Amino acid sequence: MGAAAQQPEIRQLAGVVLKNSVQSTAEAKNAELAQKWLATDEGMRAQIRQLLLATLPAEVQGMRKDELDSGVRLAATVALLNALEFAQTNFDNPDERNYLMQVICEGTIAPDARVRETAFECLVKIAANYYEKLPAYMQDIFTLTHRAAKEDEEDVGKQAIEFWCTICEEELDLQEESEEGDSAGAANHHVVKQALQPLVAMLLEQLVKQEEGQDRDDGAWNLAMAGGTCLTLVASVVGQDVIALVMPFVQVNIGKADSPEDWRLREAATFAFGSILDGPPPDKLAGLVAMGLPFLLNALKDPNTAVRHTTAWTIGRIFEFVHGPAVVNTQALPAVVGALLAAIRDEPHIAEKVCFALCQLAAGFKVSAPTSLLSPYFKDIVQALLEAAQRPVEGPEGTRLASQAFEAINEAVRSAAADTVPLVVQLIPLTLQKLNATLAMAAAAPDARERQSEMQGLLCGVLQVIVQRLSEADSNKAAVLQYADATMEALLAVFACRNATVHEEAMLAAGALTYTCGPQFVKYMERFFPVLQMGLTNHQEWQVCQVSVGVLGDVCRAIEILSAFGDIAIAIGDAFEAYLPHVLQMLQSAQALSVAQQSTGDEDAYEYNSLLRHGIFEAYSGILNGMSKDKSTQHMTQVAPSILEFEEFVASDKENQDDAVMRSAIALLGDLAANLPATGPLFQGKAWVTDLLGQARASGDSALIEQASWASSTIMALGR
Repeated sequence: MGAAAQQPEIRQLAGVVLKNSVQSTAEAKNAELAQKWLATDEGMRAQIRQLLLATLPAEVQGMRKDELDSGVRLAATVALLNALEFAQTNFDNPDERNYLMQVICEGTIAPDARVRETAFECLVKIAANYYEKLPAYMQDIFTLTHRAAKEDEEDVGKQAIEFWCTICEEELDLQEESEEGDSAGAANHHVVKQALQPLVAMLLEQLVKQEEGQDRDDGAWNLAMAGGTCLTLVASVVGQDVIALVMPFVQVNIGKADSPEDWRLREAATFAFGSILDGPPPDKLAGLVAMGLPFLLNALKDPNTAVRHTTAWTIGRIFEFVHGPAVVNTQALPAVVGALLAAIRDEPHIAEKVCFALCQLAAGFKVSAPTSLLSPYFKDIVQALLEAAQRPVEGPEGTRLASQAFEAINEAVRSAAADTVPLVVQLIPLTLQKLNATLAMAAAAPDARERQSEMQGLLCGVLQVIVQRLSEADSNKAAVLQYADATMEALLAVFACRNATVHEEAMLAAGALTYTCGPQFVKYMERFFPVLQMGLTNHQEWQVCQVSVGVLGDVCRAIEILSAFGDIAIAIGDAFEAYLPHVLQMLQSAQALSVAQQSTGDEDAYEYNSLLRHGIFEAYSGILNGMSKDKSTQHMTQVAPSILEFEEFVASDKENQDDAVMRSAIALLGDLAANLPATGPLFQGKAWVTDLLGQARASGDSALIEQASWASSTIMALGR
């Protein structure tokens, strides 16, 4: 036994400290930030690596099967688990790799279940970090994982299945890289395909190990759930090859009803079918789905809640992945819609999955069509979803049901054909009525306030989707405009509640309204501007701040507010100083939005971005010319570098040059030089300024040539 193995307390403490050092970092920020910290702080990363690898040989000794102290063996396995990320050198050495794999595999059959579980965790991490090294060990690993899933304690079995989930994820990444033409990655050893038949058989065995009531527990995670998740990943990796291995299990068990416990077989068969729908080509599944759908619709009335729950989920998956004429047609739809609208009245956790199925059903239809197969059912579907959303269900179950019901309504609206537009319009006053009702709720208790906020956020989301859908065609905008005042009043009342989540949804709805109102939106700005300003300065709630920046762009496009700032500054002179900090913050946010918009490649986005840039440049010029030189120097010198940096960005965007933007950009260069003498050094050595002015002088546009000549002389005067 090694020296470290003779001090189990010290070694166990070291393992805990190492593990907690990583966990505390993750808890302080989050797991993603912790990874970034490890990746960027090379000094700390090297220090941890040195510490872990220095103890690695001793820890591996402590893991050996002849170590009789289970506490020592567990501490050694935990320490190795924490060291694996840094063991590239060890895994590159065949002898060291073989030894490591031997002791880890021995750990998976150790007497102590905690050691077995941690040893499988080691294999999971090896699969994620050293996939390319695994082929030589896969036969033994399969035997070990199969044994653990079949016979071992549940926590050990779940880690064994997690190993195969990780293998699937690695091979999916490699497939994606190959499809994108990236040949620099590791070779794909097709481990899943080689082990497919026995692997699928092992996973199907797990599906019948359900826990009573797992369908009601949204956080349930057991062998059955793990097996289904892994089966889904396997189907994504191998595609249609999985069908022939799963369908016999489905066909034999989906109708079993010989004993009360046969619900397990029915639920497992339904779960298996739903799990393989994402992966195989839809045309390979369409025939099976078309034959099986009537059976599944009938199973929505199964006496067992778990079977009904999984059946509703599977039907949703069918419409998500196999939505086509063979499945969704005039013959099938009456039975489909009828069964789902009946099942939506089932217990809340089942109704949630029915809402998911209706959401996916609606999503498969195209908006551009004058009508669709779903049009005759639109009113009944939306009415049923509204009723489901407002069922008096307490706690997380009620929240999930309402959220999924409203998402299904949103999808139905997005997919609404032209002949259902009048029904979509009718949803505006109905949604406003429900939103105003939430504002009048007496919500003194924390749970009541939370429910109130949830409903307000969901209803604001529905308003946003309705307005967006109706704003797609000019012929429908009038219908939105008749409710615009009432909509904005409701949204302003929601903003007054000062809830970050609701604020974000209401802001998005207000942004959607700008597209319908256009310049008329200006009448709301006196009351909306403080809300927008509050969102832009809310750095603690970054989602609110981010959404507010986007809505700022919507407002700017609608009413050209940025240019108006410059006009106001010219009109009131130094009195504009009181508003300047807020306006500068808005302009800086608008710059960031313009940079983000550049890469969209959308023609409408290009036109909008040109208007945005033009407004930014004109606003800055108006401020510089409207205020006295003393005030301009005092407030604008500090933002001049950012302004020039943005101008350089715009000048470099050769594919999206716009004459109006060029004129305003050149005018701003001259205004900066004329009003801010301290900016002289900022212009020195800026080749892009010379190029932009030269391009303008060569344009043939006499007004642009004159403007460029003035800007050039003004900039040159700074250097004298």
